[in-house]
Amino acid sequence: MPSSANAKEKSNAAGMAAVAGPRGAGMSLLLSEIAVLFRRRRTWALLLALAAIPVLIAVAVRVSSAVPPGRGPAFLDRITQNGLFVAFTAMLVSVPLFLPLTVGVVAGDTIAGEANLGTLRYLLVAPAGRVRLLLVKYAGALAFCLAAPLTVALAGAAIGAALFPVGPVTLLSGDVIQPPEAVLRLLLISAYLAVSLAGLSAIGLFLSTLTVVPVGAMAATVVLSVVSQVLDQLPQLEWLHPWLFSHYWLGFGDLLRQPVLWDSFASNAPLQAGYVAVFGALAYGRFVTKDVLS
Repeated sequence: MPSSANAKEKSNAAGMAAVAGPRGAGMSLLLSEIAVLFRRRRTWALLLALAAIPVLIAVAVRVSSAVPPGRGPAFLDRITQNGLFVAFTAMLVSVPLFLPLTVGVVAGDTIAGEANLGTLRYLLVAPAGRVRLLLVKYAGALAFCLAAPLTVALAGAAIGAALFPVGPVTLLSGDVIQPPEAVLRLLLISAYLAVSLAGLSAIGLFLSTLTVVPVGAMAATVVLSVVSQVLDQLPQLEWLHPWLFSHYWLGFGDLLRQPVLWDSFASNAPLQAGYVAVFGALAYGRFVTKDVLS
């Protein structure tokens, strides 16, 4: 007898399969996938954990003495003068570990999670087929890639405005912009990070097709993100750095200049597209030939 949680998941999967007829199957399946993803308690727990990062930073700065210039993460010493710098600092702090960690959890669960719960075969009953299901699962992971940095940015701006004064923001180029434009820059940085995490998400999707144990795929995805960043710090491997999917993750600093520099994005976007193409093809080759028994 399956547990009530498993029964509920199977019911959701059966419902997704039922609504995904030949006509409009892809859109129905995509909307159902996104709805299921963002109804999960685990997803909300991950987003709340990300939102806690700027809150902790803001509270720590508020209750402590002034931060000496040059100490701690970039922008930390500017928070007391302008609360919007909470968001910029939090996004910088989140990139190396916390954002890849949450994205790895979601991407690693895409296929393996369904197989572990015994719902994968229910989804494959739909006329959508394996390829469309794989695309929908990846699209859902991409939706989380955008939601994660947006959560950090919006939570940072909100707590910063609540605890500190808000005013014009001095960019890295020395130019000054008004708060509305600063918020727009935060949204651009969120979009940049979403693109940056697309390659990692594709890796997680591929790893998720290799196992029925989602924790294994999640852990392997996160470990690879750490390995990539470690390799990126070794000068002996400088020739390899431009090919690492994490190499341009911190390139969003170009969006904090006037005028905006797009050099990092122009290098980052094709790199991530290459990772998506390669690991998407590997995921396709694995998933379409995989025997689904659960």
